[in-house]
Amino acid sequence: MKELEDKLIARDIKPTAVRLLIFKAMVNYPQAFSLSDLEIELGTVDKSTLFRTITLFHDHLLIHSIDDGSGSMKYSVCSDHCMCSIGELHVHFNCSRCHKTFCLESISIPTVQLPDNFLLESVNFVMKGLCDQCSGGTK
Repeated sequence: MKELEDKLIARDIKPTAVRLLIFKAMVNYPQAFSLSDLEIELGTVDKSTLFRTITLFHDHLLIHSIDDGSGSMKYSVCSDHCMCSIGELHVHFNCSRCHKTFCLESISIPTVQLPDNFLLESVNFVMKGLCDQCSGGTK
């Protein structure tokens, strides 16, 4: 728990008991998670507390958000040194069968040359298909 507490402190977040509980649940997700996922996982924590905590963690760059087209925003814990700059962003993969969304941190978002006077503020790159579990390991 000390390691989780240190991660919150490093992002200038006061490590309260509830925040640590929520962060521990986030860290344990093997793929991206939604507010609904956290509600199910942490039945004793009310939705407004979860939402406020997600917002706080997102604002302090502890987690990043993913719009995977499902209609429900997903989140994933950032690496220790991530500042969520455009150059640090990575591709996400949404499985069309199990509906899980995965961070593909080893695949950077490709650079796209924008027309003159266009200013990039955010990027969302989501690939869709079958994850390794749903594809049965076939190529």
